Amino acid sequence: MIYDFDRVIDRKDSFSLKWSKIAIQKFFNKEDDDLLPLWVADMDFECPKPVVDAIKKEADGCVYGYNWHITPKYLDAVTGWMHRRHKWKVDRDWVVYSPGIVPAINMMIQTFSNVGDKVIVQPPVYYPFFSAVKENGRQLLQNQLRYENHRYTFDYEDFEEKAKDSLTKIFILCSPHNPVGRVWTKEELKKLGDICLEHNVLMIADEIHHDLILPGNKHTVYSTISKEFEQNSIICTAPSKTFNLAGLQVSNVIIPNKKMRQSFINTIVNKNGLGIPNPFGLVAMIAAYNDGEDWLEQVLRYIGLNFQSLKEFIEINLSDIKFIEPEGTYLAWLDFNSLGLNDEELKDLILNKANVALDDGSLFGLGGEGFQRINVACPKSILELAMHRIEKVVDQLNASR
Repeated sequence: MIYDFDRVIDRKDSFSLKWSKIAIQKFFNKEDDDLLPLWVADMDFECPKPVVDAIKKEADGCVYGYNWHITPKYLDAVTGWMHRRHKWKVDRDWVVYSPGIVPAINMMIQTFSNVGDKVIVQPPVYYPFFSAVKENGRQLLQNQLRYENHRYTFDYEDFEEKAKDSLTKIFILCSPHNPVGRVWTKEELKKLGDICLEHNVLMIADEIHHDLILPGNKHTVYSTISKEFEQNSIICTAPSKTFNLAGLQVSNVIIPNKKMRQSFINTIVNKNGLGIPNPFGLVAMIAAYNDGEDWLEQVLRYIGLNFQSLKEFIEINLSDIKFIEPEGTYLAWLDFNSLGLNDEELKDLILNKANVALDDGSLFGLGGEGFQRINVACPKSILELAMHRIEKVVDQLNASR
């Protein structure tokens, strides 16, 4: 079927974290029905019809008891998707259920390191990584990405310096990278992986955006590079970003190493009691992986067009803002540093004057200063309205100088 991604779906009176009035009040301290929220990473598009139909069928069963996920349907859906989309032959035994990637990363830190150990992250990066490290009593090591000519790369020398510290036990990789939009090449990943192997650092790869790759780019699942990498890595995947199912709380942690897998299962099930999934999440995920590929191809085309429209609008109307060319995800990373504002002034400009809610770059750590992250997985009309509002206040700012 043909999906209408231009259709605006009103979510203000729902439980939506992105749109609900209560959430907007909590996170932005605003009570304004006219605020445009393009911040948190979920889509404003209807889900694939096979997913909606599967949820309705499950609801019609009228019994919502305990569920068991380790079934052929669940495992075949996950392993089949990874094989078809990513050319990775995943053994059924490697798949572990988790209600989300962020809880899983917290539990991996608990499982594979001790209080006082060190964990490497690469800012500017998805900010829950920071709290996962700090709230579990570990030391945060920041291997800041290099930003040159509006493109991000790894700082391998600094990474190795941090990896060879005897207290460094874990590296959390964001691949594709949120928020900068890089889809790391096989060669880039191999350099990091070799360092991790040499210094006995566990690679945790958050690949939740790995299905959202823009034309001309190729995602490499970290574990596919070599058998050695496979045995020293944990790959975190989910249908949540791909098919907009985040609210259904289902994700898949793929752990080829049997000893590590058993340790993680002990943490997630026995220590934290998280072994029973939401039935709607299960049926939605199975339907999405088995029958949602056509929807995904359509939504990728739409997101690509939104990125192109955003780029052209900025080039024509907002020459002070630099558009960082994305390779994946549906999140644009915009450089406002030419405006000469500090982070609080920039936030006031976008949130209070333009009445648009974006994610402040400073949330993502070192290197995020002066940036804003904008979610383009929305109807084009909403994206255009947000950019016209930003254009207006930037013009007013420049006129006042």
